[in-house]
Amino acid sequence: MRVKKIGFLSFGHWTPSPSSATRSASDALLQSIELAEAAEELGADGAYFRVHHFARQLASPFPLLAAVGARTSRIEIGTAVIDMRYENPLYMAEDAGAADLIAGGRLQLGISRGSPEQVIDGYRYFGHAPAEGETDADMARVTTEQLLEVLRGQGFAQPNPRPMFPNPPGLLRVEPHSAGLRERIWWGSATNATAQWAARLGMNLQSSTLKFDESGKPFHIQQAEQIEAFREAWREAGHEHEPRVSVSRSIFALVDQRDRAYFGRGGDDEDQIGMIDAQTRAIFGRSYAAEPDVLIEQLREDEAIAAADTLLLTVPNQLGVDYNAHVLQALLEHVAPGLGWR
Repeated sequence: MRVKKIGFLSFGHWTPSPSSATRSASDALLQSIELAEAAEELGADGAYFRVHHFARQLASPFPLLAAVGARTSRIEIGTAVIDMRYENPLYMAEDAGAADLIAGGRLQLGISRGSPEQVIDGYRYFGHAPAEGETDADMARVTTEQLLEVLRGQGFAQPNPRPMFPNPPGLLRVEPHSAGLRERIWWGSATNATAQWAARLGMNLQSSTLKFDESGKPFHIQQAEQIEAFREAWREAGHEHEPRVSVSRSIFALVDQRDRAYFGRGGDDEDQIGMIDAQTRAIFGRSYAAEPDVLIEQLREDEAIAAADTLLLTVPNQLGVDYNAHVLQALLEHVAPGLGWR
């Protein structure tokens, strides 16, 4: 297996329920910052956040990413993923550039066409609608290509001949510009075809705990095949640098009574099949929860983890910062060394 970068992925759920340690949007945001700090202290490599609109979850990523960047010094900071159906590419380039500069070039920005939503066509409330003949997925990909072009940092806007402040010569670009961010954009892909599209555009690949069921094979094999299709398309495109690939997993090393109480009963140790919408059959990857020695043997068999360079651990954020730091520490100390990841 490849040596892994290991990070966490939080959806930032919150609910006012007394059983939740994360009862408000404020809790979700502040605890996300605290967990990123704890992860860095433990030696983890990344703090990643999911973005969902119209939901009691994390939604506006850039203030959070900037805050995490200001409070940490080493750990990668990212998203997995931002729904591009909701985004203005120029405004997004400004926000992303600012967050990346605050973090000292540690931003790893995961984007995608999004997933089923809490509301019907929620992007329309944000002022976005597909052009005639386009789908919402087409709109997301067009917006993505616009973002990638802006992040190149080339001037494109005609300057005012009577500006309020002096301009540099030539056409103007969006500011602030963060050099290198263009190579740290990731595409969250649920199919082989969109993984290949991302490779041709020079984006890294994020593959989650679900993908469209394209062959009927086990999830980890389909995902490994997706990764190989991505890398082959990357080679054919002739990019000069090597791409990165992440996969997400729910993994819990059972090392104390809390772990066994929360996750020791099993029940999610097989792939699941479901419908994303009326036409789309998806396969959902299994969760892993076992004693460390058992986990090591199980994870050796996961072909997609073996093929990826980055592993994102989905965390149960409503169990609180201390417990989620324990989850990360248990994997880093009791599992990762046995697999050659550390």
